[in-house]
Amino acid sequence: MKSELVVDVQPTEVSIALLEDSRLVSLQKEARNISYAVGDIYLAKVKKLMPGLNAAFVNVGYEKDAFLHYLDLGSQFSSYSSFVKQLLDDRKKLPQVSKMKLLPDIDKHGTIATTLTPGQELLVQIVKEPISSKGPRLTTEISFTGRYMVLIPFSDKISISQKIKTTEEKLRLRQLIESIKPKNFGVIVRTSAEGKRVAELNHELKTLLKCWEDALAKAQKSQAPALVFEEDSRIVSVLRDIFSPTFENIFVNDKDVMAQIEKYVDLIAPERREIVKYHGGDTPIFDHFNITKQIKSSFGKTVSFKSGAYIIIEHTEALHVIDVNSGNRSKASNDQESNALEVNMRAADEIARQLRLRDMGGIIVIDFIDMNTADHRQKLYEHMKEVMANDRARHNILPLSKFGLMQITRQRVRPALDIETSETCPSCYGKGKVQPSLLFTDTLREKIEYLVNTLKVKGFVMYVHPFVDAFLKKGLLSPYRKWKIDIGGSFKIMPDQSLAYLQYRVLDKNRNEIDLKEEKDLDSSSSKTKSKAKNRNKEE
Repeated sequence: MKSELVVDVQPTEVSIALLEDSRLVSLQKEARNISYAVGDIYLAKVKKLMPGLNAAFVNVGYEKDAFLHYLDLGSQFSSYSSFVKQLLDDRKKLPQVSKMKLLPDIDKHGTIATTLTPGQELLVQIVKEPISSKGPRLTTEISFTGRYMVLIPFSDKISISQKIKTTEEKLRLRQLIESIKPKNFGVIVRTSAEGKRVAELNHELKTLLKCWEDALAKAQKSQAPALVFEEDSRIVSVLRDIFSPTFENIFVNDKDVMAQIEKYVDLIAPERREIVKYHGGDTPIFDHFNITKQIKSSFGKTVSFKSGAYIIIEHTEALHVIDVNSGNRSKASNDQESNALEVNMRAADEIARQLRLRDMGGIIVIDFIDMNTADHRQKLYEHMKEVMANDRARHNILPLSKFGLMQITRQRVRPALDIETSETCPSCYGKGKVQPSLLFTDTLREKIEYLVNTLKVKGFVMYVHPFVDAFLKKGLLSPYRKWKIDIGGSFKIMPDQSLAYLQYRVLDKNRNEIDLKEEKDLDSSSSKTKSKAKNRNKEE
């Protein structure tokens, strides 16, 4: 299987697409200024205790108070609490975890009221990002994740990934970690550590210890609430979790981000450094790899998958509901039971892909087409388990109920990715009346004349729908050529599949967007009004 990663860096967000044999299987969109991401560590203050929930609300600086349950304090909370008090009482001296004596574990059945006090300062880590109306979920069991291991202060336990099968390798890794880890630090050895040399593991262990010490030093200089440790950029985090030798290419359209990725790949797999490649040019990177089209067809309420069959996906606050329909299949079998099995099996493939693609979590209920044969129901259950095996998120699948429903629980860490595939009319902005489409090219020419002659912008690119682009460039003496001759100036017109039919956008030579909305865009294109174009980034 050919695996490729495509990274689209825009001024406000980064989109990361994972392709398997050129088919989109995972998509993540992140704002570039994202905060309260999983793994971030904050110096926070307990705001309110909730004995009924056996939990506390904690101020980490987010608009909603974060949630900390008693069970998320960790068994070593006594040692942790004593250390944090020492850390914050004497802000000139950095205490050492390896030199302290660990205290007994706290009671599993204890209460939050006897453990925390309002106003108490804690070091907390985000385990769930804010979802819907809820604030982040926290833990005080701090951990630092690397490529080969996870470092956990205030613990002496060494755990080995269950995916490492051979007893000899497990024993080798356990002895190796025992010899290099400092006292009072626990380590979880990840699957990717299998077969790695001591030098590689020791280097990563020292890097994770440095992260811990830096976070402590920053906490001493801060006042709660404050961010003291930030996870790697989302791109590096994705790489850390999914990078494998099967990756053939990683394409990036930004040189700074490319440098970050190269540095990381060079650190964990120097021999694979050449797979990181820069994608230049004016064609949008997602259009070049046919990702935009796949996004349009894969998101939305209805998703077709084969021979007219389709699934309908609905989201609620409590769960996700998926309905499987056979549609008007052209090659339907005369045997209804066989036909139902075939549609359900293909639907299972698409549903497994959709769960990864949209990162849907919580409870998922699937209404498959009814099947009367017990063997067919069992076959579908086994097939769903098989196609979900590659899903990295923890999940649990139940067999079909007597009503033909399958229930899946899937780990929910971030909000589900739900992209709106229907397009708002760019001409009327929801008012119901559009400009005459025949005059759209006149509008584009006016915009270009204004940019070239009035604003004196050079080297800009105007993106339009592919159909409009084809019309403008049709023939030897195309409208595009005429504009180049008549208007002059250095500009390009390029297709962009993400745009609606009568929509356009303009980027300057520094890839910053220029806002060209006018009053007449909201009314009629026949009237001449004073332009309100604002160049957000002035040239020269």
